[in-house]
Amino acid sequence: MIKTFTQDDVIRYVYEETSPEESLLIEDALMSEPDLMTFFLEALELRALMNKIERQPRKNTVQTILNYSQNHPANPPARQRHS
Repeated sequence: MIKTFTQDDVIRYVYEETSPEESLLIEDALMSEPDLMTFFLEALELRALMNKIERQPRKNTVQTILNYSQNHPANPPARQRHS
């Protein structure tokens, strides 16, 4: 039986979420299916570009978190239960 791999399978392969056995089968499929290989190369490029993205929170967001942490204890006392 021949296994047909989808773009989802290729994405899992790109992100190393496939088993060693499945990876070998996907690699064979990539060598024999030009469209799948094209998608694989595009997915690799997109992953590399996404890894370059740097996001930082706005300064006022960081300040809000710092203000909150200064005004609230890290370990609030436990409430006593009344029986």
